[in-house]
Amino acid sequence: MRLIRFQELLRFLGSSWASFFYGYGNLACLYWFNSISKEFFLAATAGFVLWIVLVVTGLAVNFFNYFYLLNDSVWRFWEDVITVGGLSALPQVMWSTFVPYLPNTILPGALSFVVAVAAVVMARLGKLSEKGTKFVGAISGWTATLLFMWMPVSQMWTNFLNPDNIKGLSPVSMLLAMIGNGLMIPRALLTRDFMWFLGSSWASFFYGYGNLACLYWFNSISKEFFLAATAGFELWIGMALWRDTVVHGYSSPFTSLKELISGNTFCKLPVGWTTEAMRK
Repeated sequence: MRLIRFQELLRFLGSSWASFFYGYGNLACLYWFNSISKEFFLAATAGFVLWIVLVVTGLAVNFFNYFYLLNDSVWRFWEDVITVGGLSALPQVMWSTFVPYLPNTILPGALSFVVAVAAVVMARLGKLSEKGTKFVGAISGWTATLLFMWMPVSQMWTNFLNPDNIKGLSPVSMLLAMIGNGLMIPRALLTRDFMWFLGSSWASFFYGYGNLACLYWFNSISKEFFLAATAGFELWIGMALWRDTVVHGYSSPFTSLKELISGNTFCKLPVGWTTEAMRK
């Protein structure tokens, strides 16, 4: 159990590092080289500062809640805040990706904000079914995952509109993105965490490998580099599925994938594991 908590901490540190150095760092570079306006950069900076405040607040709230030092009403309020915030941000970010082909408006974010507030209020007043209440409780996790998954979509769209920008992509960075997210896939399979599996698989395939494919298509990397990355990616995914099948004592990897999607065996221990070992 201590090992699992340590891995969750590493996962959080990795996500935070990527958000700061890859996300905000690249925005700073774009502003430095006059590729984005000052107004856009200042707005992004304000949003990033707000994100830091939310992360620090979330860490404090989770710390106190873990040691039973937090009032239940405060915890529920925090859950409602991140649910409304996440559901409001996701449609707005998706919409903004396609501006100016779509009108520049905050309408998607405003509408989703109203829907999120209504859903949270109905859940707290007991107006939803048990399944509906659980769905509302899972919104914040899904919106965070989908925001992360949208990053490669935005990058692909940029590649499509401006093929010359492909030359600015680092093949090593894309390879590391493919490897880093790919390394999380076996863990997500083992714990039957579909949200984690979907996010890491999507980023590994579409962001890492997808951008490598774009680089190869536009002759920015060699054929040998691309084929080596392709072979390594396929071997890793195949090995992850095979080893998970062996660990759980199944005859087909499709059984593991079916369990992962259905979510009915999240707490099932692999063959040979015991609750005593999990506690350690």
